[in-house]
Amino acid sequence: MTRRMKLIAYLKTGPTATMPGGWRHPKARLHDFLRPEFYEDLARALERGMFDGCFFADSFGIPDVHGGSFRTYVEKGGQISYLDPMLVLPLMARATRHLGLGATLSTTFHPPYLLARMLASLDLISEGRACWNIVTSATDMEARNFGMDGIPPKEQRYDQADEVVEACCALWDSWDEDALVLDPASGIFANPDKVHYSDYRGKYVRTRGPLAMPRSPQRRPVFLQAGSSDRGREFAARWAEAVFASNAGKANSIAFYNDLKGRMARYGRAPEDCRILASTAIVVGETEAIAQEKAAELIALADEELTVATNSAMMGADLSKGIDHTGLGAARGNQGIAGSTDRVLQVMQAEKISFAEAARRPRGGLLVGTPAGIADQMQDLFEAGGCDGWILWPTVSPWMYEEFATHVTPELQRRGLLRTAYSGRTMRENLLDLPA
Repeated sequence: MTRRMKLIAYLKTGPTATMPGGWRHPKARLHDFLRPEFYEDLARALERGMFDGCFFADSFGIPDVHGGSFRTYVEKGGQISYLDPMLVLPLMARATRHLGLGATLSTTFHPPYLLARMLASLDLISEGRACWNIVTSATDMEARNFGMDGIPPKEQRYDQADEVVEACCALWDSWDEDALVLDPASGIFANPDKVHYSDYRGKYVRTRGPLAMPRSPQRRPVFLQAGSSDRGREFAARWAEAVFASNAGKANSIAFYNDLKGRMARYGRAPEDCRILASTAIVVGETEAIAQEKAAELIALADEELTVATNSAMMGADLSKGIDHTGLGAARGNQGIAGSTDRVLQVMQAEKISFAEAARRPRGGLLVGTPAGIADQMQDLFEAGGCDGWILWPTVSPWMYEEFATHVTPELQRRGLLRTAYSGRTMRENLLDLPA
């Protein structure tokens, strides 16, 4: 089988994702980002672009690490979830037939029964297109919104995550595939002999079951994960079917790819059971000069204070206090996302600038150029063994995805690097190239 790129879109329920100031762009849709049509149009653009799926990045609150306040995030238009993604995804399911539909849900804050119930419901109503971006969460702000004093240590969070996923799998298996009978003549709706208690008991979670809904088309949602720490990589090697990886240059990407794929065998999994996707965004122009001009305009919209506030939230330390990379560990306690810290350190080292200067830079990793030039860059890392495809985060949503579908998708298809039609019925079939 010809190896083809996989594409997943990183989304937010709002006009700002990882590009600070993206909401200020003339192409940003501000009039309807709280309305169904915004998300329906977005879903159609992604399906037209032949994306395997999408997922909504999410956090449970408004970050207030920077300066001890949420003022910057609110005033400057930070990356906030303005709607609950689980209410938006069914709208996108109705607008599409093939697009995978993912939500970020925390194993630290959600009990297994609730997670299993929500995700099985999404898989049922989408006819097998549900995806779970599994996170352990990483901020005290979120923990306090769930009645906790602070976020637990990383090792404990991942140990709990293993149990939560195990418990969810037990719940998803509590109905046999043929338990539904639906026979009005006999009066039998479902066969109780084919519905079972789960009786999961772990150190951190317990759930009796059974789930109060039949087995869904995929049995369980596609598992997406983004941990870059050693413990996060172990979790991904055990569970993930897609991994959200940094695009940290060819050498680093290849090393990450080989390391993670090499860990999978001890969990009884083959390397092809997981797709590793490098993250990027695109700026496309009719010429290289036009593309560079468009990129410069986007970057100019990024507010420096919001950039620092975003990095403070992601690293779990208030960078407004002049903390450098040597003091991060003591300042953040149990908080912080390793991948976010790694990105800033990579900028610092590559450009030979201070940590503070690197933290003020808008997120890099943009692919800028003509459709052919962008395809060249995507093809290079893909064929070098640095990724199985891409997670695209938006500069401006849904405009960037519309441009990708119009200009870059046809170029990738012309090269035989991207599907021309969906072959599977479910997200898992399309993502992992399984028989329908």
